[in-house]
Amino acid sequence: MAQTVAVLGASADRSKYSNKAIRAYAKKGWKVFPVNPKGGEIEGLPAVASIDQIAEKIDRVTLYLPPKVGVDTLPAIAKAMPGEFYVNPGAESEELVARAKELGLEPILACSIIEIGATPAQFPD
Repeated sequence: MAQTVAVLGASADRSKYSNKAIRAYAKKGWKVFPVNPKGGEIEGLPAVASIDQIAEKIDRVTLYLPPKVGVDTLPAIAKAMPGEFYVNPGAESEELVARAKELGLEPILACSIIEIGATPAQFPD
């Protein structure tokens, strides 16, 4: 069974790292859940408005939101109880990390695309 990943801050803009993440995870065989408040479809996948709309167990959450917005999503992320929680470059702040830890999350401050053995450059705009 494929591992699942929720991409928070998913964008249809192919130049955005969140979009590159969707493509990278899909190429590596993960089941990808794009999360964007506008919903719709991103890279051929249905986007959900919030993480709490995903009925399946989430193995990993990868965060691509501005830190202030990311902080607001932390309670829903904690409720989903992902196996791993990646905070990508640009999404981190001291406040976000501290709040995540208060909620029982263990934020991993790293590029999740690289962690799965890909590079953003492999996914051109």
